[in-house]
Amino acid sequence: MAVIPLPDAVRESLRGLYAITPDCLAANVLLDRVRAALQGGAAFVQYRDKGGDTTRQAETARALLALCRQFGARLLINDDLALALAVGADGVHLGATDGKLATAREALGGARLLGASCYDDFERARAAAALGADYLAFGAMHPSSTKPLAVRASPSLMTRCRAELQVPACAIGGITVENAAPLLAAGADLLAVISDLFEAPDVASRAAAYYQLFEENARDLPQSTTF
Repeated sequence: MAVIPLPDAVRESLRGLYAITPDCLAANVLLDRVRAALQGGAAFVQYRDKGGDTTRQAETARALLALCRQFGARLLINDDLALALAVGADGVHLGATDGKLATAREALGGARLLGASCYDDFERARAAAALGADYLAFGAMHPSSTKPLAVRASPSLMTRCRAELQVPACAIGGITVENAAPLLAAGADLLAVISDLFEAPDVASRAAAYYQLFEENARDLPQSTTF
């Protein structure tokens, strides 16, 4: 199967705070917190729900998509290609055991996003890029309360991703406002954050703090390093 390339203008915009929704929140609470994250400048939202209630998941995903549309952000679905297609989400993110990247790429076409978890494995990243992944996620970068047993990954993987694969890199795992700047300096285009964002006393202000980090980093980037 031929890889369907993402349009250049879309790939160039794969940068910013990537808000991943926490489990076990009532739908109204989740939507309120996501709205606050978007108000603060989150560029992407990933809906992550392992609960198994497909009707509720579809309803929540559609509500999140409507919110993202209001703020010009994009919604991706974690680990569920069928749900992403059913609700018209902007893409899907797949882990190692969550379906074939080639199948997802073909189903999504060239206009929607495909993200791939690469953990600490650069060869997995290389293979995912060849199959059409639009961004590659590395982590955990720091100890993670969401996945305490997750393998640790080096920020140098994102530097290699930018230099060798020329595919946007996403840092994930234990990221906070305090430890995020070195990840951006190492080459992260996306910062995937759960706890530090959604457990903050003021979600909008926390999202705005991340937005400011991206603004500061952008001023330091040579023009040739952008996609």
